[in-house]
Amino acid sequence: MKHIKLGSQGLEVARIGLGCMGMSAFYTGSGQNEAESLRTIHRAIDLGVTLFDTAEMYGPHTNEVLLGRALNDRRDEVTIATKFGIVPNNGASGRGYDGSPANVRRSIEGSLQRLGVDAVDLYYLHRVDPSTPIEDTVGAMGELVAEGKVKYLGLSEAAPETIRRAHATHPLTAVQTEYSLWTRDPEAEVLPTVRELGIGFVPYSPLGRGFLTGAIRSVDQLDENDFRRFNPRFEGDSLQANIRIVEQVEAVAQQVDAMPGQVALAWLLAQGEDIAPIPGTKQVRYLEQNVAADAVTLTPDQLAALNAVAAPVGERYPDMSSINR
Repeated sequence: MKHIKLGSQGLEVARIGLGCMGMSAFYTGSGQNEAESLRTIHRAIDLGVTLFDTAEMYGPHTNEVLLGRALNDRRDEVTIATKFGIVPNNGASGRGYDGSPANVRRSIEGSLQRLGVDAVDLYYLHRVDPSTPIEDTVGAMGELVAEGKVKYLGLSEAAPETIRRAHATHPLTAVQTEYSLWTRDPEAEVLPTVRELGIGFVPYSPLGRGFLTGAIRSVDQLDENDFRRFNPRFEGDSLQANIRIVEQVEAVAQQVDAMPGQVALAWLLAQGEDIAPIPGTKQVRYLEQNVAADAVTLTPDQLAALNAVAAPVGERYPDMSSINR
């Protein structure tokens, strides 16, 4: 698989990574087959995947434990990324945000223990805490770099001005934001900002939370506790309207003899050499399909057709208050 450099500090990764969240939380069947999840992680390494993404809130905590167990004897072959700053079971909404220096310290110690490593390769603030200046949060994260507990820093779902202030406090290696044919919001401001500053870009949910694979036509296919049931883009008339996006992806997939999800990933990879998407899966067969997207080449006309796909109906989350601040 081709490799790219994230940011200007020299972090090199394979340009398709693996998002591990769904192995432990939020999606249909999450956490129900640990053995298959472990096989998927090991197979990913065999296929050349190097970037593995988790977070302390996935589970919570259980996803880091799972990833640590899977990578125990292959640590030198991988780049481990984890995130902190979302506090589950906190406040009226059931979730809070803590970017305080004290929580930076508390969180990294927990992640290091659960992952079973001496240092985290890429450490993200999961969501910006509006009650803590970003300079304070990133300043404390930078201290972890100086101490050797973290190698590189990143932010997830941050606004351009926040990214600038954070980067001025300590150089950032990556910004992680949802980006796909299903969500092109970063193109307006976030992508130009990170490119200007020399920061790598890691798109999460590059398959539109599974929608761009063409496999989801109804929420009845999802478990009762699958969070997509409550996602505005999967609800009622919005879901039916958004199927048109998949149909256009499927049309290109037929032309290149590929799966729709592979075409969606190939489109994303064509957006720049500084992009390393992390499609998530907990099954080997889907992992193999995703990694094979590295070999899919789209013509200028096919890229133009995909670029012309209309924006989806509905917000990305039921509550967008923690996004882009």
